[in-house]
Amino acid sequence: MQTETCLHITQGRSCYSHSTMNGLCSTAPLDLHNTQRIHTAWKSRIHDFMQSPLPWRKIYRQATNETSLLGESLETLLSHKRGQIVFRDFLKSEFCEENLDFWLACQEYKTHESPEKLRWRAENIYEEFITAESPKQVNLDFSTRDAISRSLQQPTASCFVAAQKKVYSLMENGSFQRFIHSEQYKVLSDAALKQKGLRKHRKALKTKSTGDLLQPDSKAILLQRDLHLWHGD
Repeated sequence: MQTETCLHITQGRSCYSHSTMNGLCSTAPLDLHNTQRIHTAWKSRIHDFMQSPLPWRKIYRQATNETSLLGESLETLLSHKRGQIVFRDFLKSEFCEENLDFWLACQEYKTHESPEKLRWRAENIYEEFITAESPKQVNLDFSTRDAISRSLQQPTASCFVAAQKKVYSLMENGSFQRFIHSEQYKVLSDAALKQKGLRKHRKALKTKSTGDLLQPDSKAILLQRDLHLWHGD
């Protein structure tokens, strides 16, 4: 009798180990009077079932936040790292990538707070983009350049704001209008559409998976029901 019981338990363990997502081993020859063993076994199976990966989770991890690049807005484009890279590549083909470099430098400049850091960074930007000998001189009028030069004595976080707005306007009304009709923008748009489709597919899979788990005859509910019944014994 003891040998037969051990055989039944061994068979039951084998059945459990091969039923990760699909198995209710309702026909397993377990000793139904051993409620403690049954309780432990089914509790383990429910835990494994609930922790098992679902396809929509993998798709969710692969999705990115850069799926809103289709709007014909320079502000939206520059709010994404990928948009900045592609737009700069286009500006480089027009020999005016310094406009975006200056705009990004101004954005970074405004993040500093200490007077020492502001003064050091302001001088760097001025030398790189503003002076007549600048390697990346941007197109600014004399009054704007002069105002920046005078502000270098005590630079504030806003000393490049006027110049940044002028350069932004140049990009928005000039290069950006050509960019949205370029091959680079088409490639970027296609990539965004694919990601948008992936997001919809993930949402559909998530809904389906959730629906499957909530069906009255779903395996998760059956497992929980059987555990409750056997625990009650």
